[in-house]
Amino acid sequence: MRYDLVIFDNDGVLVDSEPISNRLLAACLTELGHPTSYEDSLRDYMGAAMHRIHDLIQERTGQRLPDDFDDVFHARVFAAFERELEPVAGAVGVVEKLAADGVPYCVASSGSHERIRVGHRKTGLDRWFDDGRIFSSQDVGRGKPAPDLFLYAAERMGVVPERCVVVEDSPLGVQAAVAAGMDVFGFTAMSPAERLVGATQLFSNMGELADLLV
Repeated sequence: MRYDLVIFDNDGVLVDSEPISNRLLAACLTELGHPTSYEDSLRDYMGAAMHRIHDLIQERTGQRLPDDFDDVFHARVFAAFERELEPVAGAVGVVEKLAADGVPYCVASSGSHERIRVGHRKTGLDRWFDDGRIFSSQDVGRGKPAPDLFLYAAERMGVVPERCVVVEDSPLGVQAAVAAGMDVFGFTAMSPAERLVGATQLFSNMGELADLLV
């Protein structure tokens, strides 16, 4: 194994949540008078912490989103997760192999701790991710594309950045990993390869990942 720690993004890498959450985000913003298509949401917000949504809307329109926006949005997302959410195909097998081989791994997500745990419980991934392996943008001051979250996860796991590899599917996440001084494997299931600029390696099937890591 050429890395001492594998850091997974969550949405779109472990749980197949990006189609669900971006569909609902586009609908929520449109309802509030900020017309947003599904494609717009993927382009502007995929991989981002909630504060980025607030910041971009205010920057573009001069208007603030309602104070209860996060609560309303997350209620809709969690309800949809209970109905629809599945693990990303091949993700469970990758995590099982890392655990069996004794390779340290964790998740570092722009999503809240609650969102991560709801998704993991629904998909059965909670078996593989205890509290000590879960890191959220809530734990740091700045979300992706800042490197803070990945650096925090590495520090908590006791591994220097240059011995870490990040598995990411969003341009913001790839930028954050590069800024953290980590290798990053770009998963192209949701993002075109040309948008994952800076990735150490690209792959399109999660089942390939275990072989790529050695």
